[in-house]
Order: sequence, then structure tokens, then C-alpha cells
Amino acid sequence: MTITFSDLRTETGLKSLDEFLSGKSYISGDHLTKDDVVVYVAVRGTLGDQFPNSSKWYSRVSSHLAKSFPGKAVGVAVAGQAAPVEAAPKEVKEAAPASDDDDDDLDLFGDETPEEKKAAEEREASVKASSKKKESGKSSVLLDVKPWDDETDMKKLEEAVRSIEMPGLLWGASKLVPVGYGIKKLQIMMTIVDDLVSVDSLIEEQLTVEPINEYVQSCDIVAFNKI
Repeated sequence: MTITFSDLRTETGLKSLDEFLSGKSYISGDHLTKDDVVVYVAVRGTLGDQFPNSSKWYSRVSSHLAKSFPGKAVGVAVAGQAAPVEAAPKEVKEAAPASDDDDDDLDLFGDETPEEKKAAEEREASVKASSKKKESGKSSVLLDVKPWDDETDMKKLEEAVRSIEMPGLLWGASKLVPVGYGIKKLQIMMTIVDDLVSVDSLIEEQLTVEPINEYVQSCDIVAFNKI
């Protein structure tokens, strides 16, 4: 149930607060809560001896707040009325409830609890896991590599082909296949990682350009199978 006080800047309001705090340490129980901070700000100053219960409560809250604001204040004035050095700021974020073991350990600004920190770490790990790329697929490719003529050194042609190295490319078995008129072509297998190697680019930018085109006239894909 919401606790309501009249204007705490008046003697009537302060009297009602003093009567309410009779036999109590804090506004809403046995520990400092945001209710105490709200009322503390509304009081705006230390209390005299005519309000003993409120005065003890005010001193108790001031002690808590002093620990949360260790810097030395010089005092400020608001609307022409000097504010006491120990007065709390006008806007105070919700205070975290004090633990049963130590009610002096007050966190005014609501730092993350261990549970909230753990939940944030779990969310971050989940995002990282979902953002990882799935393992790329692989393909087995059979190429026909044709020489210029029957005088082309096929051994050097194959060495030139196998000299091409790049991430995701693995050359495999090969053989020479007769074409006609004494000309043979090289058939060679290769295994590629699909996301890393483009067969078309390999042919156009590597196998049929200098210096390999000294031996290679053309190159064709004979078979292309997913592994």
C-alpha cells in the first residue's frame, strides 16, 4: 500500500512524518529503500529536536548516502535556498534493496546483479554462436587441360598446373588422355572448398594466363560433384 505524507516542507508534514517513524528505523521496513530516498529528498534539510524520530531517521539515511557519494561537496543553492552539504541530489535512481547480511552496503544506482550479468553473458554467447558461419561445403572437380600441340612438354604442363596454390584448393590424381594426332590432354582431379575457391576464376585468372598459358591452350570442367 502506498504511504502518503503531506507537504514535508511544512511543520504539519514533518510532524506526521515524525509520528509515522515512531518505533521505525526506515520508511518501508528494516532496510533502506527507495521510499527513504524519496522522503529524504522531500524533507530538504536537517530536522530539529522537536522531531526526534525523523531526526534519527534523517541522520541514518544521510550516513548511507555519504558512502555512496564519497567526494567532498561544497553546497549548492536551489531557488534562493541554500542546500545543506549532505543533501541528496534532486534525482536519485532507484536504490537496490540492502542485503540481510549488511544493510550498509547500499547500491543507489542499481548495478547489475550477478543474475543479470550472467543472463547478459549468456545472451552474448548465444549471439556469437548464431553468427558463426556454418562449415563450408566441398566439391570434387575433374578438369581437362589441353596443350597447344603435340610438342608441348606435358610434364612441365602438369607441374605448372599443380604450382597453383590457394586456400581451399587441393590437387588430386591425374592422367594423360590421348586426343588424336599424337596430342594428349591432362585430366586432373581437385577438391575445393566452395566458399573459398571459384572454379571459373581459377581457370580464367590462373590456368589460362601467363606464365601457365605457355603450356595450356584451354581448360574445361568435365565433372563437378558436391562432396
